[in-house]
Amino acid sequence: MKHSLYYTLVACNVAALVIGCSTTKSTENLLSAAGFKIMLATTPQQQAHLKTLPPDKITLVGRSGTNYFVFPDVKNELIYVGQDAQYQEYQKLRLQKQMAAEQAEAAEMNNDGWNAWGGYGGVMVVPMRR
Repeated sequence: MKHSLYYTLVACNVAALVIGCSTTKSTENLLSAAGFKIMLATTPQQQAHLKTLPPDKITLVGRSGTNYFVFPDVKNELIYVGQDAQYQEYQKLRLQKQMAAEQAEAAEMNNDGWNAWGGYGGVMVVPMRR
């Protein structure tokens, strides 16, 4: 049982590392799926402004009386831009992805728990009375 717990902890740590490295790409994928537009920073002024935005964070920006949600990608010199409808869709997709990940984790932990009991393979052993 100690080995099972050890391997579970190692797997969780590896998963956290992978998730941490892929968080930005995952966010970008969700933003695109939610309808955010990609705008390239083509002028020096746009590139300078891009660097002033908080990295890896969606920020609310007002421009000409309209609110926009923006997510900078400084490395690729572009920005994801959406309005309230796209931001709401992004939040919905993010929640769905989180719930799916939690369900997969729970299923994996449940499966590992049965393995600790010797892996009955779905067969239930009931003693007979005499």
